[in-house]
Amino acid sequence: MAERLRVPPGQDVTEKFPVLTYGATPKFDPKKWSFRVVGLVENPIEFTYEQFMKLPTVKITADFHCVTRWSRLDNLWEGVSIHEILRTAKPKPDAKYVMAYCDGGYTTNVPLSALMADNVLLAYKHDGKNLDPDHGWPLRLVVPSRYAWKSAKWLRGLEFMTDDRPGFWEVNGYHNDADPWKEERFSD
Repeated sequence: MAERLRVPPGQDVTEKFPVLTYGATPKFDPKKWSFRVVGLVENPIEFTYEQFMKLPTVKITADFHCVTRWSRLDNLWEGVSIHEILRTAKPKPDAKYVMAYCDGGYTTNVPLSALMADNVLLAYKHDGKNLDPDHGWPLRLVVPSRYAWKSAKWLRGLEFMTDDRPGFWEVNGYHNDADPWKEERFSD
């Protein structure tokens, strides 16, 4: 019964970690990879792969809910807390939304308020192992309060914005907010 209370309406629990992707899995080259934070921040930043991997590491355990109706419970994620990025970049007061940019041209939008949760991180490990390339290696945004498409794979940057803009799936019919507890799967 306790497990069922952790599963949003319309979801089924799985032990598997299905791969759902639009497009090809990008190739990773640590010498060419960078992560940028731009837009409405006091300190725009850019990290090389080597610099990013030296940032303080945190671990969180969080459930993961996909819009295709599966949920995987108790995922152990490891990476950099979003709060480390926020402390460094210092979003300006008028920043209310964030656009995540990924390899392959993928984007997704998230309200800054959702990103500020204590369990949001930029993950490079899942269940004690480096992320598989198909699951977002070398970096994945993890936003447990939203459906999984907001936990963007192959993350390369964040843009802080005053106004909301839809990302890839949002333009293609998916709900803008993606709250699994409200079953915000598709736009009306």
